[in-house]
Amino acid sequence: MSHAFVTGGSRGIGRAICMKFASNGFKVSYVYKNNPGPKGLNILPIHCDVSSSDQVIEAVKKASDEFGDIDILISNSGISRTGLATDLDFSDYRNVMDTNFGGLFNTANAIIPTMIHNKSGAIIAISSMWGQTGASCEALYSASKGAVDAYIKSLAKELAPSGIRVNAVSPGCIDTDMMASFTEEEKKMLENETPLGRLGSPEDVAETVFYLTSESASFITGQIIGVNGGFLI
Repeated sequence: MSHAFVTGGSRGIGRAICMKFASNGFKVSYVYKNNPGPKGLNILPIHCDVSSSDQVIEAVKKASDEFGDIDILISNSGISRTGLATDLDFSDYRNVMDTNFGGLFNTANAIIPTMIHNKSGAIIAISSMWGQTGASCEALYSASKGAVDAYIKSLAKELAPSGIRVNAVSPGCIDTDMMASFTEEEKKMLENETPLGRLGSPEDVAETVFYLTSESASFITGQIIGVNGGFLI
């Protein structure tokens, strides 16, 4: 039974990913910072701040001790700060970058050596379309996701000889807690801007992640796959 390790797995996109893999017979370990989410016989929640390399190393060890070597890493943890670029300060910069990019960096560093030893594995990062095109009043968030995209492409080239595939899924407007501050009018405007005419669901993203880790995607690596309803083409 394969083992998938998910960061930010307690809610939203991360929760949907955990449930998708668990329902398909995977052992799933996931880390959360605040409140745990799903639990079960083959689902292990682990408290961890992904911006701390020491905590990530400990979480990976705990997950591996429970379920064996990690075959799939899904880096999903993310936070955002909204406001004019000049209104954000250095602490905002550190928090966003250390979570959104640092979380990927820390978990990849902790898990890649075992994947290289096993000559197999899949790494998926949850990015954002704003990392590709930039978003007004979300400059830091966009920059952090741009860093994720560049890192994924570099890792794909570096790890391909070891049989490890590396991709990113780049969601558009997904109806999660990150949109909790949006009014219904604002959500409707986003729906109207999306060619498919609706907001995406966490399950839409989870389905794409699951496909990219499967044998059906065995010749796909180094790609940033948009799940955005046509918002960014």
